[in-house]
Amino acid sequence: MKDISESQARLKGIFNITVTPFTASGEFDFAGLSRNIERVIGLGYDGILIGGTYGEFPAMTADERATLFRHVMEVVGDRVPVMLCSAGSDARVVRDLTQLAGDLGGLPMVTPPFVSEVTDAQIISFFKQMAPLSRTGILVYNAPGIGITLPPVVLEQLADIGGVVGIKQGDLNPTAIDQIANRLGGRLRLFCASDLAFLGPMMCGFDGISTTNSGALPEIILATYRALESGDANTARELHRLWYPYRALARRYGQPQLVKAAMNLRGFDGHHVRAPLIDLEPGIISLVEQELQRLAADPRSGVTLK
Repeated sequence: MKDISESQARLKGIFNITVTPFTASGEFDFAGLSRNIERVIGLGYDGILIGGTYGEFPAMTADERATLFRHVMEVVGDRVPVMLCSAGSDARVVRDLTQLAGDLGGLPMVTPPFVSEVTDAQIISFFKQMAPLSRTGILVYNAPGIGITLPPVVLEQLADIGGVVGIKQGDLNPTAIDQIANRLGGRLRLFCASDLAFLGPMMCGFDGISTTNSGALPEIILATYRALESGDANTARELHRLWYPYRALARRYGQPQLVKAAMNLRGFDGHHVRAPLIDLEPGIISLVEQELQRLAADPRSGVTLK
């Protein structure tokens, strides 16, 4: 993408949150990453997100993240829009990665700085500093998982900052979703940050979703989204129910560990997580395999096993 206008136009639909495949020794597997990207683009995903919270960016150095950005943009080119997570607690690192992401043609995704006792005014100031650095604008990621949940009143102030093209909303409280959809819808792009419960935000008028579990179950999650997108809420609901047992495992054992385990079972390039995360134990992997077998036995899922 070349500028903010193009980012605003293309920032919609279903984006795969691409996991970062690490070797057993903790190195990047760039070939495996490329294969994972090509898979979801080939299936028809509207975009990808690289190096986010489930991409394990907190376990990477700034140089590693920059290398990851460059590799991915070389692979993708301009075929689909790419969100590049430039979040961090060190504003200097965020500044450098945000500028790099925009220069490469991606859309930087920025969280509030996760430092102790940061105030709303300081968060707003932070985003005002970051937004002008990227020629493609920035995406605000409201990510409760890092310890800060931005209320709708703060998101409304962030929406007024020039260069903010969208919000990826991780707080799925129905009241917050209702307020955001009705007060910010149409002003900028709204993304649901979780595939575990995206039907509600999409029905409220959100513009798209980002999905980690589509690394392991790309077929059924894409089919669910497309059904909802076309107005077939009944089919979307039934497909979403179909993979609920998998979602229950994901909530219990954590992402991206479970996603990578399921990808490996399907012959995809999930590989390993990086410390401090730990790969799932064999007994839990057996539970994941049983769930994949259940889904593969139902033709509606589109899931096949190697």
